Amino acid sequence: MVPELHIIGITGIGEVQEGADLGQLIVAAANRQGTPLQDGDVVVVTQKVVSKAEGRVISLQDVQPSPQAQELAERLGKDPRLVEVVLRESRRVVRAERGVLITETHHGFVCANAGVDASNVAGEGYVSLLPRDPDASAETIRRRLEELTGAQVAVIISDTFGRPWREGHTNVAVGVAGMSPFIDYVGQTDPYGYVLRVTTMAVADELAGAAELVMGKLSRVPASIVRGFQFQPGPGNASQLVRPAEKDLFR
Repeated sequence: MVPELHIIGITGIGEVQEGADLGQLIVAAANRQGTPLQDGDVVVVTQKVVSKAEGRVISLQDVQPSPQAQELAERLGKDPRLVEVVLRESRRVVRAERGVLITETHHGFVCANAGVDASNVAGEGYVSLLPRDPDASAETIRRRLEELTGAQVAVIISDTFGRPWREGHTNVAVGVAGMSPFIDYVGQTDPYGYVLRVTTMAVADELAGAAELVMGKLSRVPASIVRGFQFQPGPGNASQLVRPAEKDLFR
């Protein structure tokens, strides 16, 4: 068989409000467009709608910046209230220079502004925060999808990250449920007899990046279906994708 994947954007979900049942919204929209969920689908959902549904949107008007936030904001040319929110969402500041603030979030992700983002949020002066536990959020959505459809699916929550040493951004998995985030080739032999020793593919990140091609940043398509990918079902989470400090040569 010729290997192939189908990536289907789920349209018509609309503006997501706090307390929304994301699983029900996804199932209803997929059914309306004639692409109901099937066994083996991977459903990719943007972090932004998960954060909205979970009430992880705040107004900067309610934020009082600390002295540290004010000092960083002046140095970087940023809103001190935004910097304060970033610091609250962070374990540590990794780098702060040239107008860029890179931090390690409480989840362990290293990214710009701790994932705090003002794009695609209704209302001036509002920002969204990453879900408190994106893996738990993914599992909640996965169970709801299974309850509503009976289909055995995996769920990935995606967000847009920059990358060291490479220009541009890509979507990565910040939450995973129902699948291993990896395919491990270690110990397998290639067609020429070479035994692979270190090749472990971060397929959850690859699927998140592929799904972004149909979701986009401005298209109001906050979820998609990746169909035809043979993932390894079972427990798995995005926390496994975070490299431990003892293995990090750049920390």
